[in-house]
Amino acid sequence: MAKINFGGVEEDVVTREEFPLSKAQEVLKDEVVAVLGYGVQGPAQALNMRDNGINVIVGQRENSHSWDKAVKDGWVPGKTLFSLEEAAKRGTVLQFLVSDAGQKMTWPTIKACLKPGDALYFSHGFGIVYADQTGIVAPADVDVIMVAPKGSGTSVRANFLDGSGINSSYAVYQDATGRATERTLALGIAVGSGYLFPTTFQNEVFSDLTGERGVLMGALAGIMEAQYNTLRSHGHSPSEAFNETVEELTQSLIRLVSQNGMDWMYANCSTTAQRGALDWRHEFRKATAPVFEKLYQSVVDGEETRIVIEANSAPDYKAKLNTELSEMRESEMWAAGAVVRSLRPENWGKEDGK
Repeated sequence: MAKINFGGVEEDVVTREEFPLSKAQEVLKDEVVAVLGYGVQGPAQALNMRDNGINVIVGQRENSHSWDKAVKDGWVPGKTLFSLEEAAKRGTVLQFLVSDAGQKMTWPTIKACLKPGDALYFSHGFGIVYADQTGIVAPADVDVIMVAPKGSGTSVRANFLDGSGINSSYAVYQDATGRATERTLALGIAVGSGYLFPTTFQNEVFSDLTGERGVLMGALAGIMEAQYNTLRSHGHSPSEAFNETVEELTQSLIRLVSQNGMDWMYANCSTTAQRGALDWRHEFRKATAPVFEKLYQSVVDGEETRIVIEANSAPDYKAKLNTELSEMRESEMWAAGAVVRSLRPENWGKEDGK
């Protein structure tokens, strides 16, 4: 492994140079990788592995939207596309990529299909770490491993197609064969990872659940709404409030952060913006730190898991989800955003800016 210094702390990182695709192909040459679930991560990982020459099959519930999507992607029923149970029986590596709530419901079926020496693969530590709620306890004679790409399935596939790849975390929870680490790294490279960062199942799920509910999605949406509403309450127009809240961030500033970091973004903004942002940064950190601590404890205590399993297992979950997303989409802020997006130069002449 390469030793890389992260802000003064040295960490081990696996690179594609030391574990090239050719090595991954050699490690996996006798494996049948069964991708179970074709929703979010499943399509990207399955297609990337197939393109990389790995023997892949897909397991998905028949007569479903995801089954139809798999067929459109070139998976052939009865040859490379099967029911979840049939694919699990045929596979030697079972990539358990159905939703977290779905894992709980399908685990008894999948567990019955595991054979000694198989590898049970996850892209999230949820099912294993919260076994008291999910019931997922793997047999002692199988490897339990994880590769967790640091991005959505859409990004995993898009980055693979443009040749850049996406970084991933990896972990070994149970090494029954003595080959668990080698298998994990090979699969990580095969699904399109650039660099592979070691972690544990517990650390991955604690950080992931906190991040999704925090900066990545929950906090971002909440802070945007708060600023937009404040500007509107003081008489600013919808377009002005949206431009100052979302458009400048997504179209300009976040790109500068991505290129060279937050300090570089600050250095490339006006002196007025620099001074005010540097001062108010501390206020926002102090105000939100207790919220993040409360969030982290809710993750550790399993409360977030309970909420996810209960909500996602409800028969009317999708209907309720669509209602919540519709409320967001139809709010003044995001309705204004749709119009603002349509006015971006790259969207001129198009019907809308979506």
